[in-house]
Amino acid sequence: MPRIPSTRPVTAAELRFDAILAAALAVGAVISVALMTIAGFYGERQASLPVSIIYAIAVTAPLAFRRRFPCTVAVIVCVLFFLGGTFHIPELYAGNIAMFIALYTVGAWVTDRQRAAIVRIVLSVGMIVWLLVAVFIESTADTDDGLSRVGIFSPFLSYSLLQILVNLLYFSGAYYMGDRAYAAAREREALEERTRELEREKERTAAQAVALDRVRIARELHDVVAHHVSAMGVQAGAARAVMDRDPHAARSALTGIETSARTAISDLRNLLGTLRTKDSEEAPSTLGIGSLPELVEHAETHGLPTSLSIIGEPFDLPALTEVNLYRITQEALTNARRHGGPAATADVRVRYLDDCVELEVVNTGRPLLRSHTGLGLVGMRERAAASGGTIDLRGRENGFLVRARLPREGATA
Repeated sequence: MPRIPSTRPVTAAELRFDAILAAALAVGAVISVALMTIAGFYGERQASLPVSIIYAIAVTAPLAFRRRFPCTVAVIVCVLFFLGGTFHIPELYAGNIAMFIALYTVGAWVTDRQRAAIVRIVLSVGMIVWLLVAVFIESTADTDDGLSRVGIFSPFLSYSLLQILVNLLYFSGAYYMGDRAYAAAREREALEERTRELEREKERTAAQAVALDRVRIARELHDVVAHHVSAMGVQAGAARAVMDRDPHAARSALTGIETSARTAISDLRNLLGTLRTKDSEEAPSTLGIGSLPELVEHAETHGLPTSLSIIGEPFDLPALTEVNLYRITQEALTNARRHGGPAATADVRVRYLDDCVELEVVNTGRPLLRSHTGLGLVGMRERAAASGGTIDLRGRENGFLVRARLPREGATA
């Protein structure tokens, strides 16, 4: 019979346990045979001692392979037990235990549940039929040996009914306990798999958290540094252009560079403080729609004429939404100053709608090149998504358009 796969691979420890179990039962079976032979359990009909010892070893030894070949072992043990009863081998107890373990193992280890059920049912029915036939033969035998058969409910009939009842309970118990063991093994496997999946999910979540933190740090660094460095570049270019003919203007430009540098250092210090803050995804910030006038003034000071319009009745927004609106505006104005050309202008509009706030930044001048691979546009998209909103970024014939819509209540799950 081909090997039946088990619910899980058989370990070396389980094989050692089965070998020890088979050896222990064999020793018990040999002792049982010796004692029952001395007691003359079957009288003159019992088999000889050497044959009984061979039977005792043969009926228990297959249990050493019960997990690897459960169906084969069950058939061998049941057939040997049948032969032992037929030829009056003076041993009952160790053989009964071996048969119970064999039937239990079929139920506990065979993954083909239909085959497991068929093997156990066929063996159980076969043993019950054999018992009934043996009782019938014994009851019709022309002998007065053994229990009395006199009376409607004779001692012999009582003993026979007890044997049948015990065997029914015996085989039913082996069937039930085998199924329960198989179900418990499957539940353990499912629990172990869920545990492994939770561990993998925990590792993925940790990796995602690290990645999100890195993205957030990169976005904040870009927004803080790029804005001020861009302004410093414009001021440095202006100072170089007028240094010879207008030292005063050059001095003013250098003063602006110094101011931008100090502001950039201050912002970086605040950012580093934010990153050291525990239990907070976003640091508390005063940046928001209320800071847009200063941002517009800064853009005009550094060569980008900019207008600001607030449309609608203002309402409170989540702090994260306020910060993201400010940073999107800041990045849009920085791009306009860097890519729009010397004649570029910008217009910032904030519209308070019923369920959202709309930010629109339109600049004239050269459009942002389609091949532009900077991180500014990526950062704007990430900020809009972080607040549960949408953003539209596209070049126009003369300039560039940034339009973001962020919900009033912020991001939702």
